[in-house]
Amino acid sequence: MPPGDLPDPDEDPAALVTLRDAHVVHKARTGGLFSRDRVYALTGADLTIAAGETVGVVGESGCGKSTLAKVLLGIQRPTSGTVSLRGRNLWEMGAAERRTAVGTGTAMIFQDPSTALNRRMPVRQILRDPLDVHRRGTPEQRTTRVRELMSLVGLPTVLADALPGQLSGGQRQRVAIARALALEPQLVVADEPTSALDVSVRAQILNLLLDLKERLNLSLVFVSHDIQTVRRMSDRVITMYLGRIVEESPAARILGEARHPYTRALFSATPGLLAPIDPIPLVGPVPSATKPPSGCPFRTRCWKADAVCATAMPDFEDAGPAHRYRCHHPVLAGETTRDLVSQSSAAMAAATATSKETP
Repeated sequence: MPPGDLPDPDEDPAALVTLRDAHVVHKARTGGLFSRDRVYALTGADLTIAAGETVGVVGESGCGKSTLAKVLLGIQRPTSGTVSLRGRNLWEMGAAERRTAVGTGTAMIFQDPSTALNRRMPVRQILRDPLDVHRRGTPEQRTTRVRELMSLVGLPTVLADALPGQLSGGQRQRVAIARALALEPQLVVADEPTSALDVSVRAQILNLLLDLKERLNLSLVFVSHDIQTVRRMSDRVITMYLGRIVEESPAARILGEARHPYTRALFSATPGLLAPIDPIPLVGPVPSATKPPSGCPFRTRCWKADAVCATAMPDFEDAGPAHRYRCHHPVLAGETTRDLVSQSSAAMAAATATSKETP
């Protein structure tokens, strides 16, 4: 029996997808004559996604969110580490078997439906295409499935012969969602699925995704810059910084109980209905993914950083059920955003005074 057919005995039997120490390193166009720089897009990612769970992924642009999504889907092969789907290592499968496992077991909803859909194909053909490629059912069953998919996402059947250019942005995204669900995948990754839509349409699409998740028992990975939306959509939220997962927390607790300074700074900069924005100031150089700093990558911008932070990346510490973080000097329980703003401002003032005294 090939190695890819054997389940890993160390895997959680309830896990749908598991990453173990996954790294993705790209060669950059910069560097010397004989050696190019390396971009550390993902570093040491450990993550387990259970069936029916929604995991939100947040972080600044370039932090590795989309790379993580591609690795989870089997689109991007990790430089090192393992990716397991239902306990089986994707990259130990044969190429044909992996294509089937990835093509039928996972799906992706892209950011901009106007570029994700073939503008020359009518809606019915867009939805039928995955069924044809994977030879799912008879021709009559595929036709029936197309009608079911349109009904599932709230599209009237009169639009079956419409081209994407004849649809509104919200309708195009509904087509993209229906196409992602065509083969009944177990895992769906939504990469910024509402960022290209009008504000008035975003809530409709988000409510649709929530409804489909419950009805179909989907595992959903929701990647977005809209932190409040991620918190609303998710069961668990992952914070990424410079290619690393630095904190995982239940969505209900992350706003006031996050322990990593970066997570607290990230959420402090998002507007809320009940309180004004009170961002925690971050001052210091933003590190490059080609030359990440030693130790904790956030130390160059963190008001809590000291010499210990430069020596080694901290291990994960548990902060409660399904809550862990990586920080040498975590935010203390009970510390408010106002407390952290004061600490950061004081650290900035001290650093400024020191730099003025230095000849």
